[in-house]
Amino acid sequence: MAPINRPVLIMGERGTGKELAASRLHYLSRRWQGPFVALNCSALAASLIESELFGYEKGAFTGAEQRRLGRFEAAHNGTLFLDEIGNIPMEVQEKILRVVEYNTFERVGGSQSVEVDVRIIAATNADLKVLAANDMFKQDLLDRLSFEVLFLPPLRERREDILLLANHFAGRMAVELGWDEIPHFSPEAADALERYPWPGNVRELKNVVERAVYRSEALLISSIDFDPFHSPYKDSNAQPQKKVLKTEQKPDQLDHLMHQPLKRAVWDLKIRMLENALRESKYNQRKAAELLGMTYHQFRGLYRQYLKTGIGNNKDT
Repeated sequence: MAPINRPVLIMGERGTGKELAASRLHYLSRRWQGPFVALNCSALAASLIESELFGYEKGAFTGAEQRRLGRFEAAHNGTLFLDEIGNIPMEVQEKILRVVEYNTFERVGGSQSVEVDVRIIAATNADLKVLAANDMFKQDLLDRLSFEVLFLPPLRERREDILLLANHFAGRMAVELGWDEIPHFSPEAADALERYPWPGNVRELKNVVERAVYRSEALLISSIDFDPFHSPYKDSNAQPQKKVLKTEQKPDQLDHLMHQPLKRAVWDLKIRMLENALRESKYNQRKAAELLGMTYHQFRGLYRQYLKTGIGNNKDT
């Protein structure tokens, strides 16, 4: 796909390396000598995204003391990577669509058309088809951006890469610490790494491995801490409690359900139990299905219905 001068949409969970994939597409393309400009759309307030993308003219708003070029102009003759594109407001999506179709736009506060030659690579972990169906993403823009859709596999689907990546991150951390030798993992630690579900994917793996290396007092790493949020000050006399799925509703919540139509009350209860199961399982869907006493395919069917309502935004539907 890299040498084909068309938009690409990269889909993948958090931490799967979407920006790395976008960078690879750029440097394998005929635009490799041009700029690769990245923008994380979720890191900006909605009111700032337009001026960040398209720039602004002097006097366009309070504080605009001089003309400023946006990311599209900075990426001229190169590639613009829009990460988490699902967070872009609808009115800004309209301007992006015009750039994709006509290669022109106007700066904020300006009336002169600016021509650019930019290839757009977008990425998201949201279901843009569902967002478009709910009028939260422009269908026309989705059609233009999805000339090709690339799905990045989560780390749990490529377990043969886990130790390869772990050894790589361990070696880099050892160099950073000034060690003369590269650490390695005991069979038990290696097995733990391969069996862990990695909800945070490669980003989480990097943190876990680097933490294990710097804490280790020997070159053989035998202990892996997957969760650093363990307080050393908890009551040591407290009896450990078995982790269970909490499905009981508080009395006021049950009263709320009792005053709803039956179908809506049942759906509301399903949503609450689904959300709770996902939190308890750290968003591992197979474990969440087990907690609910469902098969994985039954869980996926419920989860797809849940997505169509908008996660956490429409509990009364």
